Amino acid sequence: MERRDFDSIVIGAGPAGMMAAGRAAERGRSVLLVEKNDLPGKKLLISGKGRCNITNAGDIDDHLEGFGRRGQFLRNAFSRIFNKELMDFFQDMGVALKTERGKRVFPRSDRSKDILEALKKYIRNGGVTVLLKSEVKNVLIDGSAKKVILASGDQYKAGSVAVCTGGLSYPETGSTGFGFEIAEKLGHKVIDPTPALVPLITKSVLPKTWQGLSLKNIEVTVTCEGKKKAKRFGDLIFTHFGLSGPVILDMSADVVDLLSLKKDVYVSINLKPALSRKEVDERLVREFSRYSNKMVKNVLRELMPQRMIAGFTALCALRAEAKTNQLTKAQRMRLLNALIDLRFKIKGSRPIEEAIVTRGGVDTAQINPKTMESKLIKGLFFAGEVIDVDAKTGGYNMQAAFSTGYLCGDSL
Repeated sequence: MERRDFDSIVIGAGPAGMMAAGRAAERGRSVLLVEKNDLPGKKLLISGKGRCNITNAGDIDDHLEGFGRRGQFLRNAFSRIFNKELMDFFQDMGVALKTERGKRVFPRSDRSKDILEALKKYIRNGGVTVLLKSEVKNVLIDGSAKKVILASGDQYKAGSVAVCTGGLSYPETGSTGFGFEIAEKLGHKVIDPTPALVPLITKSVLPKTWQGLSLKNIEVTVTCEGKKKAKRFGDLIFTHFGLSGPVILDMSADVVDLLSLKKDVYVSINLKPALSRKEVDERLVREFSRYSNKMVKNVLRELMPQRMIAGFTALCALRAEAKTNQLTKAQRMRLLNALIDLRFKIKGSRPIEEAIVTRGGVDTAQINPKTMESKLIKGLFFAGEVIDVDAKTGGYNMQAAFSTGYLCGDSL
């Protein structure tokens, strides 16, 4: 006869859910892990472009800063299990790791499947009962007992339930916002979900030759009403709709927040961040003097990728074939301004379904940061992206999922 009563039920078999279930089972609890997909870890498999950036090797203050407004909520979870312990965990499970630029940590194989297999081994070793292709329809609170009701009509009981259902990004992986619905039904406040780590749509149409073009080591600034709101240094990618790449994704949540206030938002690209305005101008004067009979497009090859030149000169209202000795000072100033302040008005972002993570979720003020237990309902827990915490790129969000999941499993 199928078992219906458990010590704990975990809803959602993503990184947080598998870690929570594995840790609770490790402590001797009988655990049921419920997942509506036909396999666990669907979003984990596609994370980091299929490579799975499991954490960042930076210190705890760097991680907390990466989460901005909600960082301090995670201090207890990070104190319980942080990057070193997480790396040791996966290495003990047989996964060799490596650290890349920006202290990003990946499996040495570059295969997210290796991370998933380690987590599956963890829950298997603990004796976790796993139900796949099982959609949860409701969670009922009956005193100290909790009932989890499936779409099939089957019901399961436990003393504690953990909601680890993710946010709204990549709904094809199962992140449909169901955890938000459950939290609200049970009286919790849910901060409106918005996209984070999401590409941006420019109002002006970018030159077609720029689509797919990457810029390395540039500086990007977000401005609103003449004030600088955010600044990052890194890599950017031009797309058919606008801007993407790590530096854009890191600032996208701030841009989305500003756009929600119906304000004009601009993204400014500095192609030569290592030089001052004066130094860039002196270089232009020097290059134009040295190659006075050369066409502008040929001189600009020293300053930017060749694919960018035609569109760049068009934006500056210049002929790419014009000789440098034909340029006026005003025309040189247009080139100079575009080199250090290539500015685009932002119309919006790609939809939340295309965001890497969701900003918003269950209000952290209603969750005990020392246990991940609801402050409103004893025995109800939350972990992972369903909580209102999100960070920049670089492994921070995945570390938060594992840390909150482990702390949750420690407390179930």
